[in-house]
Amino acid sequence: MTQHHSALAHQFDTLEQQKESATLGMWSFLATEIMLFGGIFMAYFAYRWAYPEVFVEGSHHLDMVLGTINTVVLLCSSLTVALAVNAAEGGRRMTVVWLLLVTIVLGLAFLGIKGVEYYAKFSYCLAPASHECLVPGRWFHFPEEGAAAGAYGASEAGVHGEAEAGAHGAEATRVEETSITTSTASRPHQLFFLLYFIATGLHAVHMVIGISVIGVIAWLAWIGRFSKEYYNPVEIGGLYWHLVDIVWVFLFPLFYLIH
Repeated sequence: MTQHHSALAHQFDTLEQQKESATLGMWSFLATEIMLFGGIFMAYFAYRWAYPEVFVEGSHHLDMVLGTINTVVLLCSSLTVALAVNAAEGGRRMTVVWLLLVTIVLGLAFLGIKGVEYYAKFSYCLAPASHECLVPGRWFHFPEEGAAAGAYGASEAGVHGEAEAGAHGAEATRVEETSITTSTASRPHQLFFLLYFIATGLHAVHMVIGISVIGVIAWLAWIGRFSKEYYNPVEIGGLYWHLVDIVWVFLFPLFYLIH
């Protein structure tokens, strides 16, 4: 009974009232998060409509295997969070702790895999404003878009031609520098990768926040702050984690499954 009263904040009359207020506050916050990602989705659909072929080609340079693995990882993390809420409702303290720790591990695995993907994009100059490539000379073919795209294709062919002929000296250096500048300029295909990095990067930031929140909740569960009567923080944290998972469920097909 002491624990029951200590969990009740002074501004509330009952735990039920406190729970309803906290849940309403979380749903209001989640609504603002949906509007934030909604703006990114609107930009995506606008540019996807303007440059459909470019977006299809751009998606071919994303790692489908790693993206699929990350999707499975996040879906599993949603399951562990849901099971943790169920365990908290039943008063199984250590079960809650272990399930939340598994959730944290899955979240870290997701970020690690995403880091591998990012490294590959920067290595091949696919990231916007990338001026140095770890693997120079490897260029990707995108649909031509007028004269600018034609110049890009000619520059790309120049790089391959110089590589095959083994040319050296000032002229080869000039061609390579021109190609790097052209490949990293603001072109339609860069819109795809710009949106990709903005959307997935913002999602990764939310993942870091979610992992931190779940970590705090796991620690509170470990020290015995929750009971059958009071486990609302576990439920609230689970709502945030589910939002992060749902956002990725939309991002994955939008960027990886374009045909």
